[in-house]
Amino acid sequence: MLCHMTTNADPAHEKAKPTRRRAPAGAAVLREDVTDAIRAAVFEELASVGYARMSIEGIARRAGVGKTAVYRRWRSKLHLVLDLVSAIAVQGLPAPDTGSLQEDLLLLYRVTSRALRHPVAGQIIPDLQAEAARNPEIADAMQKALREGQHGVASGIVRAAVERGELRAGLDEELALDLISGPLYWRSVVVRTPELPKGHLKRLATATAAALKAL
Repeated sequence: MLCHMTTNADPAHEKAKPTRRRAPAGAAVLREDVTDAIRAAVFEELASVGYARMSIEGIARRAGVGKTAVYRRWRSKLHLVLDLVSAIAVQGLPAPDTGSLQEDLLLLYRVTSRALRHPVAGQIIPDLQAEAARNPEIADAMQKALREGQHGVASGIVRAAVERGELRAGLDEELALDLISGPLYWRSVVVRTPELPKGHLKRLATATAAALKAL
């Protein structure tokens, strides 16, 4: 019996055995399709009831999953919303590269206008802004989203125009970003004009380019 045990414990014999790795006990594999469903449900729930009335129960019901599936991914509805806002910031907007300041601005305004005028975005953005006034974490996330999204692309447009000689080097970049982003945001989000006048974006791009060249 002792000889038999010694033979099985031979180091060479043990080395020949295939090694199988096991997942840590209790580790959960998070399905990407479930995560996507939850994220989509959050946007729909925000648009439907707003952040204050939004609940994990409502999100789970809309996504067709249990509450546990949501809590495995996010600790609370605040962390869920912060994650979504941060994800939007990372995705950002496509950087225009037409070779012309005015055409870059026009392309940016067309893409941004479509995004801001989407029915869901039109309901969610004002609601999150209201929450940002009361919640510093949401305010920070919104600031980051704007800085890395719209402002990041606008900065690229300004820098490219400076390199082409269309704008002077050393201009006030923060003022330039205000000029680029402010007017369309005002019309689409603050005033919430139902329909922009025909040719408005083209005229806005022309006027903004002229204003930037005056800096």
